[in-house]
Amino acid sequence: MENQVLAFLNHLAVEKGSSPNTIAAYRNDLQQLTEHLAAVTPGDGTGEEDIVWSQVGHRDLAGFVLSLQRLGYMATTLARKIAAVKSFFGFLADESVVTRDPTEELASPRTGRSLPKTLTIEEVERLLAQPGHHPTPEGVRDGSMLELLYASALRVSELVSLNLRDVNLAEGYVRCLGKGSKERVVPLHRRAVEAVGTYLEQARRALLGPERPGETAMFVNRRGERLTRQGFWLILKGYAREAGIAGPITPHTLRHSFATHLLTRGASLRYVQELLGHASIATTQVYTHLTNDHVRREYEQAHPRA
Repeated sequence: MENQVLAFLNHLAVEKGSSPNTIAAYRNDLQQLTEHLAAVTPGDGTGEEDIVWSQVGHRDLAGFVLSLQRLGYMATTLARKIAAVKSFFGFLADESVVTRDPTEELASPRTGRSLPKTLTIEEVERLLAQPGHHPTPEGVRDGSMLELLYASALRVSELVSLNLRDVNLAEGYVRCLGKGSKERVVPLHRRAVEAVGTYLEQARRALLGPERPGETAMFVNRRGERLTRQGFWLILKGYAREAGIAGPITPHTLRHSFATHLLTRGASLRYVQELLGHASIATTQVYTHLTNDHVRREYEQAHPRA
């Protein structure tokens, strides 16, 4: 990969504290950009190494965006790719690699803000009940993970990154490292504490086996290794299917449901923002649209003239 791109990705990881998911997405986006420029820019035939970033202009980048549109990308994906390019050229300007930022006039498509999918409380209850039908170490583990996720609204990357020392069952809280390497402490309710305690007492040792007695990961697979994001996603989809939950479901769906259910039951927006680990309250405010819909339905049902 081109050297300036590698320097930018390192900057994201080391100085900005960006998540691995963000870095991976930007890597793919900028790889597309360099491949496009290498294909349309005259050079000596060495491909990406030909690119002189100070000579890349607005017309070159507009051509790249046009090529993406022809590939049929959705507006949200296109907007993210343009954001990656803008961020990259901002970095090049800061490093004095370019004297003028060619992305200043590069427009992003209007995407709007789509409301996140949430589950009803009854659907959450059905989902959390499914692992109990599987009396195995994996079933006990899965039940504790689902209870913990809905109790704490952790991101799935935060969940699978937990180590034993991060969960304090005696005090009832979990400590996690979120976006931007920001640490936060989230309380756990009694059911979550009991579920995680049962997993630690009954299932984790069986999953570890004799080969990995020193493993520090909280949640492990049947080989005794740290569970991956992809592994948890497959587990969640299986239980959602068993629970009869229609439509796609992701680990983030439980996080969205957590926020919506708390706000619906009277929690303050600031409190939910802190629990979710949002840097800006504007990010949390998207959930008020969902709770406003709930208020409207309650109003229509309760008001004598509605």
